[in-house]
Amino acid sequence: MNVVSSRPSRSTHLNGSAAIAHPPAHPPTIIETTDLRKVYRTGFWLKAAPPSLKQCSLEIYKGETFGLLGPNGAGKTTLLKLLLGIIRPTAGSATLMGEPAGNNETKARIGYLPENPYFYDYLTGWEFLSYTAGRFGIRGEAKKRRIAQLLDLVQLDRQSATKKQMRRYSKGMLQRVGMAQALINDPEIVFLDEPMSGLDPTGRYQVREIILSLKAQGKTLFFNSHVLSDVEMICDRIAILDQGEIICLGEIKQLLGQPDHYIVRGHGGSLDILDRWLQDITFNAGYWQGILYENPFEFMATARLMNAHIAKLEVAKPTLEEFFIAQIGQRRAAAEQAAAERAQAKKSTQKKRSLGKLSPQ
Repeated sequence: MNVVSSRPSRSTHLNGSAAIAHPPAHPPTIIETTDLRKVYRTGFWLKAAPPSLKQCSLEIYKGETFGLLGPNGAGKTTLLKLLLGIIRPTAGSATLMGEPAGNNETKARIGYLPENPYFYDYLTGWEFLSYTAGRFGIRGEAKKRRIAQLLDLVQLDRQSATKKQMRRYSKGMLQRVGMAQALINDPEIVFLDEPMSGLDPTGRYQVREIILSLKAQGKTLFFNSHVLSDVEMICDRIAILDQGEIICLGEIKQLLGQPDHYIVRGHGGSLDILDRWLQDITFNAGYWQGILYENPFEFMATARLMNAHIAKLEVAKPTLEEFFIAQIGQRRAAAEQAAAERAQAKKSTQKKRSLGKLSPQ
């Protein structure tokens, strides 16, 4: 697993006196899993299916925005349900705010927006939020103030929320109501399962702005998403989950690394000289474009000397999507190679046994 993390360090006086603890490299841990494993049993005989989650160990820090990525069927929703206490682990443990996952007191301090929430669509948005507030014991004027604040936060018109039934809401409006109900109890941790799912660009932008406002308030946010461009903009750290295993964990900027080349676009100059500096040169509408691995300042000086005009010179930083595809591809290729080697070894063993039986005694 590719892991980038930092932990508190300690220093000791030369005379052997007590160690001096340096400030921690990160805030306190608010969510922790240790060797978390989940195996579902299916069918009449309750046979064990392949593990949905395998030895998952995570630390999520207070106040950070953490993104869990992975292809369909990777185990993301299973991990989320384990943290929420909806299902129980087969092995391992999970804690939230120092208490075991599923603890009733802890549940009162978290918020959750599922990927496909169910709403009582004959209710108005205000009535639904009023019902949700009652479940947390919020009543009277405090309830009215809280609902009004949340409607403003999620940019849902108060008049529409009080008069229009939710069956007449658009997907974006329903998502905003769902976000409001997840925040009704002013939670310390907010779990969001595919919060941008099915939204148009405007809806995605609005949900992203809500998440950023929660981040500014110091909330701890844990969410799954397939919209990697939004994850890259929002998250402090990410984990990539594939086939029940965490294959990558760390800060986005550290995982993506420092780029070592530049994209250059321009026109004019000498093709022979450009060939010495750039790779993969292409031509379009009178402009050339290529990849520069050398010193960009020296290239710019050379460009001036050969009367080339540079229209663009930018760092070729890999996107999170490119990194994600590369990580999944490498893991799948390694798994296929290992399976092929095991099959070949098994075939060789069987062949030796067959030859042993045919040989004269």
